[in-house]
Amino acid sequence: MQIDMALLAKLEKLSHLRVDEEKKDEIISQLSEILEYVENLKELDTSDFDSYFSTLEGGTPMKEDIPVQQSEVAQKILKYAPDSRDDFFIVPAIIN
Repeated sequence: MQIDMALLAKLEKLSHLRVDEEKKDEIISQLSEILEYVENLKELDTSDFDSYFSTLEGGTPMKEDIPVQQSEVAQKILKYAPDSRDDFFIVPAIIN
């Protein structure tokens, strides 16, 4: 796939982004390099791998979820709040 000004214009419209005129050539060059890299990946033979192949033995390691109790941090933060109660910020209601 070749990146040109027409394709860049379509990408700008789809992404709701605006690229400055002086940056367009640089963006086209960078996108072209990315596409060349992806094309190189297509040359890899992955037929011997299962669809669920992973480099990790036994799946993703999980970390034990242990809550950390540091009430002094909350107190330091809340002392700058205009209004707080029971370790919570008090804010004006926005829905009646």
